[in-house]
Amino acid sequence: MLIGVAEVIIETPDACSLVLGTTLDYRPGQYLTVRTPAGARCYSLASSPYTGDAPKVTVKRVRDGAVSNWICDHVRAGDLLEFSEPAGTFTPDSLDDDLLLLAGGSGITPIMGIIKSVRARGSGDLALIYANRDPSSVIFKQELDELLPVTYWMDSEQGVPTADTLAALLTPYADREAFVCGPEAFVAVAEKALQLAGVAAVRVERFETEAVGGQEAVATVTIDGQTHELPWPAGKRLLDVIIDAGLNPPFSCRQGQCGACAVRMTSGEVDLVNNEILEEEDFAEGYILACQAVARTDQVTVTYY
Repeated sequence: MLIGVAEVIIETPDACSLVLGTTLDYRPGQYLTVRTPAGARCYSLASSPYTGDAPKVTVKRVRDGAVSNWICDHVRAGDLLEFSEPAGTFTPDSLDDDLLLLAGGSGITPIMGIIKSVRARGSGDLALIYANRDPSSVIFKQELDELLPVTYWMDSEQGVPTADTLAALLTPYADREAFVCGPEAFVAVAEKALQLAGVAAVRVERFETEAVGGQEAVATVTIDGQTHELPWPAGKRLLDVIIDAGLNPPFSCRQGQCGACAVRMTSGEVDLVNNEILEEEDFAEGYILACQAVARTDQVTVTYY
């Protein structure tokens, strides 16, 4: 659907929010997929459906990130962009539950939507730990400080958080459900910290591939000198299809940011949920990111060298 951008808010030197000139039916913590000339990317809604404010998605620049940089450089108030319907399951079952919230960098975006919703419609108590590179990287600081007490973690002052240092902050909230969102490295440390702190209920933000469609397909995969024909369910990412078949493909971040899972596609078409690393010359040679690819055609052939 085409939606007009009503306002662009500069949040930090590296992040901006797009206020959308429409109403949406969505739940706190969900996201939208935006399609641009640079590709498609999922961005979380930082707004709440219960406050009367317009929907707002927040975009943080990623180094060499085609979509994030295109949006921050080119999108202005009055522009039209193509968005998916709201999607995702990173949303509380009840706004009356006490929650433990952990965010790293732009991972604060869906968590901000949850915070605003609890404050507007719920009675739950909220504890937020928010990690950033330095004070200039903190998104929504003024809003956050007005909404709740925040435990800020600054890498520039405290070093990169470890599981042990985070666990000490989390132990008092072991009986709460935890919501975690941020870069993969932060998420990995946070999950270990939650385990050490005895937090049993943990929900981690994962973008749902249904946001960009996809169809059932057959993936023909050549890897380690052998070729395999694998059923590819609609909406599932290629990397997961290959791993579930018991094969051993290369991968690292699973966020479309490192390129470790790049594979050469020799036939068929796919959509990439996110791409922050491949450029036009890579696409011209047939490369795609297995961790972000969902099938667009019913037959897709890829090969690992």
